[in-house]
Amino acid sequence: MQYRKLGNSNLEVSVITFGAWAAGGWMWGGTERNEAIKAIRASYDVGVTSIDTAPIYGQGLSEEIVGDAIRDLPRDSIQILTKFGLRWDLDRGSLHMKSKNAEGESIDIYKYASKESIIHECEDSLKRLGTDYIDLYQIHWPDKTTPIQETMEAVSRLIDQGKVRYAGVCNYNTDLLTEASQYINLVSNQVPYSMVKRDIEQDTVPYCLQHNLSILAYSPLERGLLTGKMKPGHQFAPDDHRASLHFFTDTNLARVNSFLEKISPLANEKQCTIGQLVLKWTIEQPGITIALAGARNEKQALENAAAADVELAPSELALITSQLNELKLAK
Repeated sequence: MQYRKLGNSNLEVSVITFGAWAAGGWMWGGTERNEAIKAIRASYDVGVTSIDTAPIYGQGLSEEIVGDAIRDLPRDSIQILTKFGLRWDLDRGSLHMKSKNAEGESIDIYKYASKESIIHECEDSLKRLGTDYIDLYQIHWPDKTTPIQETMEAVSRLIDQGKVRYAGVCNYNTDLLTEASQYINLVSNQVPYSMVKRDIEQDTVPYCLQHNLSILAYSPLERGLLTGKMKPGHQFAPDDHRASLHFFTDTNLARVNSFLEKISPLANEKQCTIGQLVLKWTIEQPGITIALAGARNEKQALENAAAADVELAPSELALITSQLNELKLAK
């Protein structure tokens, strides 16, 4: 495993970080708690010391699972990355989305990051995680109803109290990053980035490189699309959000798999899976500090972790990118 520092902080994180969205089951067709815990522990055993979660993932369940998984581990050997700013238990702020909870009941999720809400969310997260501090605390989505200054000053207060070590953001564009940085020392921006979603290369990556902000790439395997395991005609569970995404139409599955077949000889040469090759390519791109990789079980977790050990020469990275540049997806 490799480790990199976040921004100008002293916080070192594993380049493959365990993404615990799927572990919470929400929008992924449910979860199996024991399997999720085993996956986190297996990752830790091979050097994945960083875990990214959020209260909204399973409406608290993901954080509880993470807390169970790390309970007997040395706290200073783990980096907990969690979030705030999405509330399903009150109707303040702006509506983010309509969804369902684990019981199949309809819920409305709001973007809300007022001072009082953040303080409340932090206390709840600490309890679910079974810890007294969070290593990286990130606003999950921008909240247009609360001044950024108020939001960032609340996080600063938590840092002063020792409940949070460092501040990060998620899904922020360069304008929001500039404004937030006036009020707090930001160390990271967590944004979607994958071989089929590279728009951040235009503005966000150059900005983050210039201002020493780490980029945490989420959905680097594009929710399983880039593993090569899904074929046209794939059937998703009724509550699996991927069924409605354009990436998973039969046309795009065929096009992506055609691209993956072109780079499969390199994966065979490196004795790694397609997914591992994709993850390695991701963490070697300019500005990308870590890749968040989700896993539903121990086998997937170990496969993800091993991606850090794949060795790719600059010429091999360039070859992958040249093949990738020919890929065009239907909208």
